[in-house]
Amino acid sequence: MNVVDSSGWLEFFADGPNADFFAKPIQSAKNLIVPTLSVFEVFKRIADQRDEHDALQAAAVMQQGKVVDLTPPLALDSARTSIEKRLPMADSVMLATAQAFGAVFWTQDSDFANIEGVQYVPKK
Repeated sequence: MNVVDSSGWLEFFADGPNADFFAKPIQSAKNLIVPTLSVFEVFKRIADQRDEHDALQAAAVMQQGKVVDLTPPLALDSARTSIEKRLPMADSVMLATAQAFGAVFWTQDSDFANIEGVQYVPKK
């Protein structure tokens, strides 16, 4: 199973320099976990930078994976992760979601560079 960070989704949709790194987990929808917070972040950024139509298309692609809500138990795990790893709220939700599902977390956010279970590539 895989969870792709919002920065990875944005990189993929923009066909940025690291798009190929994120293509493998994104294109394997049956093994993809998508936190609802990621849908929010990606939709917001694309709607702001492009338009709502493009943002809706991106959200539709994301929803081909298994979309996971932020439940109370996951929120508590996220808060613990935030405290332990000193991560911001959104980052801790993404990582805790991956850990809850035994998934690999894919990102280009340097906050995750040395965390177990993370596939990290430096942002170009």
